[in-house]
Amino acid sequence: MEVNSAEQAYIFFIFIINGFLIGFLFDLFRILRKSFKTSDFVTYIEDICFWILTGLLILYSIFKFNSGEIRFYILIAILIGVIVYMLTLSKFVIEIFVTILNSIKKVIMKITHIIFYPIKKLFFNPIHFIFVNVKKSIAKLIKKIEKTSFTTKKAKKQI
Repeated sequence: MEVNSAEQAYIFFIFIINGFLIGFLFDLFRILRKSFKTSDFVTYIEDICFWILTGLLILYSIFKFNSGEIRFYILIAILIGVIVYMLTLSKFVIEIFVTILNSIKKVIMKITHIIFYPIKKLFFNPIHFIFVNVKKSIAKLIKKIEKTSFTTKKAKKQI
């Protein structure tokens, strides 16, 4: 397929936008990692998801805008898009989304506290009170038993 310079410039621009989208997608995964502590296994799964989504985006764009032809300037355009995004927008996007997610987490925590606080007061505090008193009573009983057994051993030694 013959492509003129204007079409190549258009395709180059499209793949710079793809680079921006890949950078944004990367930031979404970084934001999730900053907002929620996850295990190494979950991080591994997130990395696989990132690369699958990135690959699908690139393949879709290559077939949609360039008739399935992979050209070197496409890879350069993607790289330029990612670099420009990371140097310009990445920091702001991360700050904004982390702030939003942390605010949402605080609201959810507040709501759950409001919902579960009465339940805690009604059920868990009396149960806690009972267990603490039972524990103290058992501790006193054990001390009495130890005292009596120690004094009987002492009395036997004297005989």
